[in-house]
Amino acid sequence: MGRQYRYVTVDVFTDRAFTGNPLAVITNATGLTPEEMQAIASEFNYSESTFVLPPEDPAHTARVRIFTRRNEIQFAGHPNIGTAFAIAHAAENSGAAVWPTLFFEEGVGLVPVDVLRETDGRVIGATLTAPQPLIIGRMIPAAVVARCVGLEPTAVRTSTHEPVTASIGLPFVIAEVARDMIGAAQPDATAFADAARRFPFETGRFSIHLYARTGGERGEAEFQARMFSPFGGTVEDPATGSANGALVALLASLDPAANALLSFNVLQGVEMGRPSVLAVSAEKRGGAIVRVRVGGRCAPVMAGTLVV
Repeated sequence: MGRQYRYVTVDVFTDRAFTGNPLAVITNATGLTPEEMQAIASEFNYSESTFVLPPEDPAHTARVRIFTRRNEIQFAGHPNIGTAFAIAHAAENSGAAVWPTLFFEEGVGLVPVDVLRETDGRVIGATLTAPQPLIIGRMIPAAVVARCVGLEPTAVRTSTHEPVTASIGLPFVIAEVARDMIGAAQPDATAFADAARRFPFETGRFSIHLYARTGGERGEAEFQARMFSPFGGTVEDPATGSANGALVALLASLDPAANALLSFNVLQGVEMGRPSVLAVSAEKRGGAIVRVRVGGRCAPVMAGTLVV
């Protein structure tokens, strides 16, 4: 019959199933080859799937490998949060101890993820701390970004910053757009392909993260965002933790104060019918970003067995 592997799926950055960003977690991937992991991730067809393995250091919780539909990546936001929730939720249901912080070994290094609990103690989500410092890369012309997302160049706001590449473990082009235009953005595959050739990323993914300031008038969120990566395996993502972490870190770095704590909620996935809310923060000391955190709630959806 083949080898059997248990899996669960979780919707991340939401408290309601069938919203947020779906994630598949293979809870014990020991024995799977990288080729098999890639095939399983392609079968689930989610933006990412994770594979939980024994840690190399027994002091840590697990080694976690993250695969998109097309390739393995070294870090991402919602896979860490969803995997931590899946592990903690399973432990809670079995009566086992749930550690307050899980430590995941990944390609970028060690990723600490704190378990998020309701006031009654129930596990309801998780919050990660970025494994790498903010890295700001090259500027991307506003006209290039506008073409990629099907907007007029005037829709791209440059008063706070020009579109720029930023990363806390995975790079994105961060660009602000007018509040009334973010919903109109539509990725142009030809323009993306041209931009990817002109401004190649080391990861092979040319991804654009758009954001607009809502003034806190759209429910819980002060910002709304959309992330496009047609050549990274995801045309549009309903919730992108690593991109929103880079966003809050970038904005904190631009604050003239030497010491600051910037935190806000981001609404993403609305246009896809999968609304997601991400809580992000960046702490700045002595002019440097010292800690970036991304968190949110999670909802369990499915559980089953894979046959390989």
